[in-house]
Amino acid sequence: MDRGNLLLVHGAWHGAWCWDLLVPELEARGWTTSVLDLPSASGSPAHGVREDAEVVREAIEALNGPVTVLAHSYAGVPVGQAAGSADRLIYLAAHALEPGESVVSPLGGPWYEAGTKLLDVPEPARDLLFADVPDSLASWAVGRLRPQSARSFEEPVTAAAWQTVPTTSILCADDVIFPPVFADRLRARGALELPGSHSPFLSRPAELAALISSTG
Repeated sequence: MDRGNLLLVHGAWHGAWCWDLLVPELEARGWTTSVLDLPSASGSPAHGVREDAEVVREAIEALNGPVTVLAHSYAGVPVGQAAGSADRLIYLAAHALEPGESVVSPLGGPWYEAGTKLLDVPEPARDLLFADVPDSLASWAVGRLRPQSARSFEEPVTAAAWQTVPTTSILCADDVIFPPVFADRLRARGALELPGSHSPFLSRPAELAALISSTG
């Protein structure tokens, strides 16, 4: 079965590498996958939502045929900004911002010191991001994480593609890092639920791929 294109967009501190286990599971189920690296997770404080959204927009425009975009965590922000032309969205524990909001505004403001330009990897990363990932794989993933620009959390969006494009929402039952205010937004939209922590693409890739494929 040819399910069309599936563009995978990673969250804060991550990179395209985080999809390595999920991609073969998706392709075995008929998806043509694409991945990208968001500039805000490159270790440069100069890149924020605008630059991330442009990368997402260009990636969508480069694909022929139907395009589904999967956004994990922070990726919901640039995807919401740039993916209005997509055929479908999947928000995997992803931030659904209203126009005019930034990541930090629904949280009451930054949780980090004013003037911070780069945000270090949250600690303990193993417990917060990869609690149910096998030890060796979790160590590999933690070693690949990079600082995230504070701009990406502070810049407001002007669009919310998830309001107009058909969107499937997925929450992780044991997620300890995804803010409740954003989880409630996905829950209000009838979110599906997976067991486990914030990174099912590493802890249960086959199960995640099956769920993604069952909703299209």
